[in-house]
Amino acid sequence: TEPYEILMDKYETGSKDEIEDARKQLIRTIDSFAKDISKKYISPPNTTDFAIMFLPFEGLFAEVLREPGIMEKMRQKYKIALSGPTTLSAFLNSLQMGFKTLIMQKRSSEAWRVLSAVKAEFSTFGNQLNKVRSQLKTASSSLENLQETRTRAMDRKLKDVDSIEIDEAEDILD
Repeated sequence: TEPYEILMDKYETGSKDEIEDARKQLIRTIDSFAKDISKKYISPPNTTDFAIMFLPFEGLFAEVLREPGIMEKMRQKYKIALSGPTTLSAFLNSLQMGFKTLIMQKRSSEAWRVLSAVKAEFSTFGNQLNKVRSQLKTASSSLENLQETRTRAMDRKLKDVDSIEIDEAEDILD
């Protein structure tokens, strides 16, 4: 803020050259802080690959933005985004939405992987189900054959046997 205050004083009392010198000093200070922030706080993958330089007064933010190409220079050279009091909230909301979108994309790709695995398993399930159906048909056919054929065979063999009363049959079987 000190170079900014000096510049404001020069706007009121200084000559054109003094104002220009004060502006250059302000831009050098901003550049120096950007370099420092970049070295200290940008460390991918431990941090994001960019940082935010917050300029605490709207006047300071506006003065810095008057410098042609400063935003692009900060982004390209130091990976720094400049922000002032009125833009910080919107900037942070934008970042939050971006990070939420990344999380959703990651989760959706995980969901697609799960669906792909289920799809592969579903065909195996269908094959096994067909085998079980075939086995059940075979068992049902064998049961029908046993019931019809064997029952008729036993009835033919027992046809010549004399029948006895139910009470007597129960006594014999007991």
